[in-house]
Amino acid sequence: MLIRPFRPEDEPCVIDLWQAYGLTRPWNDPRRDIARKLTEQPELFLVGEADGQPVATAMVGFDGHRGWVYYVAVHPELQGRGYGRVLMAHAEQLLIERGCPKINLLVRTGNRAVIDFYGKLGYAPDEAVSLGKRLIPDI
Repeated sequence: MLIRPFRPEDEPCVIDLWQAYGLTRPWNDPRRDIARKLTEQPELFLVGEADGQPVATAMVGFDGHRGWVYYVAVHPELQGRGYGRVLMAHAEQLLIERGCPKINLLVRTGNRAVIDFYGKLGYAPDEAVSLGKRLIPDI
């Protein structure tokens, strides 16, 4: 798998991947999320490509205090091949190069398989509660 920055022509495949993986929600327009990411650190919007097609994604960011990773997905038919592990290692390296001391990510509480995946990569639950507030509605 080749890891590279997102390109505009990737959008339909990336959205299809996110939908196949169950990452999209009605209150988050994926097209708007992509457009927003492209205004901030677009080089950290990663696409894993195999046979010329996007098959994995990670939307990475660094705010000067913490690194964050969103929209991590590997095409369901290609899971178990190590693509997710390689993608996360690449994201971590990009953050280390920027001086990022800690990385955070959010996983939905009931998604045990994904929580177990990250546990194998050395991630553990923080003693924190994630709070959110919508500032700009997508719908």
